[in-house]
Parts: sequence; C-alpha cells; structure tokens
Amino acid sequence: MNKKIILAALALLLASPIGAQKTKKIDTDYRRSSIYSLMVSHPKEKYAKEIEDVFLEIPNPDAYNDHDLAIKILSTEEKIKKDDHNTGADPAIDQWLENNKIASRLVAQWWQRDWNTGEMSSQKVEESGILANCTNAEMLARGAASLKGADRTLRESGADLIGNTFVLVNDITYYDRAKKGRAWGMALKIAGAALSAVNSDLGNSLSSFGDIAETYKGFKVKVNTALYQLVYDDAADNLAMDTWGDKEAFESARSRFKLRYVGSQYSDGGTTSFMGIREDMPEVMIRKACQRALDENVANLAKNFQAFQIKTPLTSVEPLEASIGRKEGVDEKSVFEVLREVQDENGLPKGYEKVGEVVPVNNLIWDNRYMAAEELAPGANLGATTFKKKSGNTDDFAGCLLRQIK
Repeated sequence: MNKKIILAALALLLASPIGAQKTKKIDTDYRRSSIYSLMVSHPKEKYAKEIEDVFLEIPNPDAYNDHDLAIKILSTEEKIKKDDHNTGADPAIDQWLENNKIASRLVAQWWQRDWNTGEMSSQKVEESGILANCTNAEMLARGAASLKGADRTLRESGADLIGNTFVLVNDITYYDRAKKGRAWGMALKIAGAALSAVNSDLGNSLSSFGDIAETYKGFKVKVNTALYQLVYDDAADNLAMDTWGDKEAFESARSRFKLRYVGSQYSDGGTTSFMGIREDMPEVMIRKACQRALDENVANLAKNFQAFQIKTPLTSVEPLEASIGRKEGVDEKSVFEVLREVQDENGLPKGYEKVGEVVPVNNLIWDNRYMAAEELAPGANLGATTFKKKSGNTDDFAGCLLRQIK
C-alpha cells in the first residue's frame, strides 16, 4: 500500500473520537511500551550455560509488547557496573549497543525493514492498535482526503509506540547460597552440642534446624538490569521517512538513531521460595530464581522511572479490576492514578488526564509471579487484582488506564 495513503488514513482514523461506555467489561485499545531484553553472560562463571538456556525460555513481561531482536546473549568476562545512584551507564554496554547499531535495528523492526531489499512496511504499527479496526478498503477511501496533518499524526503515534521502546540489559550471575546453608548449619549444630549439656531439648532442636539448613539447596542469582530507551523524536522520524525503502540511504544513516540510558536496578532474588521443587529438577529451580529476580527488577524500574511506567487498562468497573499483580510490584501499599485519554481540537490524542485514584483491596491482590500457584501463594488463583476507589467518581473510570504512583 502507498505510504502516503497509510499516513492519511492514520490521521483521519485518529481524528475520530471513541467515547468510553459504562459497561462491566472494558476492551481498551492503548499503546503499550515495547521491550527488547538481552542477557549479559559470563562463560567462566558457574552455571553460565544453564542460566543462558533458561533466560532464552523466559518471555518478556506481559504488560509490555515483545520487541526482541535476534541477539539475546552478550558474552563477556566483565560484569555491568552497579549503578546504585543512577549516575551513568556502563561504558562497555554503551559501546556494545552503539557498535551493533541496536537503535537502528529497533527502528527497522518497527517498520519491518527487509535487510536485503530495503523495503519497509507499516504493518507492525497497524497491528499495534492504531489501524487495527480499519479495513484496507476503508484506508483507501479515507486516503483520498487531504494529507494535511499526516506527518504530525505519524510523529505522535511514533512517540507513543516507537518512542516507547526500551532495551533491558540483564547481567545475571549465580550466587552459591548452599555454602551459606552449610556454614549456618554447622554453626547451629555446634551451638546445639554446646547447649545439650544444659538443656537437652533445646540442643536437639537446634541440631535439627542445622540439618535442614545444611541440606537446603536453594539456587540464587544476582541480576543487575540496565534500562535504555529508544530516542524516536521528530528528527528520528524524519530520518526513517527520508530513508524509506532506500537500502543504501538507511544503511548510511543507521548510526544516527540513538538510545538513551534511563537507569538501573539490582536484585538478589532473596525472597524467592523453592517450596515444592525437587532437587532433581535443577532447571526449574534456575528458571524460577532467574525469572523472579528479572520480574522484580522490571517492577522496580517501572516504579522508579516515569518513562517506563506501566499503563494498564481497567478490565472491569463493577468491581474495579485490572490484570496486574505482585509480578508488577503491586502490594498493599500501592496507589494507582486513573487516567483518561485527552484529545485536542482535531480529535488527536494529546495525553492523559487524571480522574481519580484507586488502591488494591487487601487479600484480593493477584499473585501472578512465576510458579506462585505451585507454591500455594495467597492470591495465585485470582486472575486479576481488585481495587477500591480512593478518590474520583467511578462513573468516569470506564475505558480508563491505571498507572502506579511512585
């Protein structure tokens, strides 16, 4: 399809306001952020290959669109700098991203660039929700109208979609918790032997706990995650349009697409339970340890950096429900603002307005973390988190999004 026709259709379609309806179930089209997640592996470290294999099986978080590239593993002997105060990115990671032109790869994937011919397509953007409800015939009919505003619409849709593309660089290393277990177990046994002369019951009890600690084989990982965002402003959009379908032009412009460092997060997976996992199932233990730590980092990054915050639709207003839970960092202290999309005088989206606040209902927080049901965690079978109004009018909540307040 002709690119100009698509741009015109894009402008006219977005110019048609969609009114929210007060219904029990809400189907909301919204622009989710996209993620490309890769792992930094250290081949000489213990269990490096096993962790790599597990990482490749872990899907990107449900609250984000999957925008993965072919490169998923970066092998190096150096560990990512732990940026506790978010003062700056690790220079080695910055250099790798730059050398491999990752920003241009992300842009090319959005526009489905064929690396052999240079041809590009808007299909992925369409499938992300902008033209999802518009048939080809409708687009052609709408495309006969003026192209005025099409460039602006493309920039705005690019800001919402392409500009909300993130890279997660995860440095994952194994931590031998069993060594601590053996040391702690021996200490308890010594204490038990010493106390048995004074109190035999207390001494025997401590020795039993020592046996448990010594045989505990928990698998622990440390994950340091660096977060980058694709820069897709007017200049980047113009660059993509100017090189549209031109193989040589796009290739020569690739270094001009950029990523910006947002911040980092660290997790040692210290709260992960391995209840119900047999010691002859090490791959399950590794998967759970890695996925729980990764999910914890993503949740904390979303809380700490506004650009990466999750916006999730209310799936029901009677009761108030949303498909997020403890995997996304929801707990009893969480507070969410309720957002309604605002349109300008031309009917184009220009942002969100706050119409209220909600908080989770105690004991009705969905535990959607990996293997929560297997460990019989409270709330694992809920399927959604139930909220209650803190402020605002629930009549205004239909079709709205939730965003957690830091």
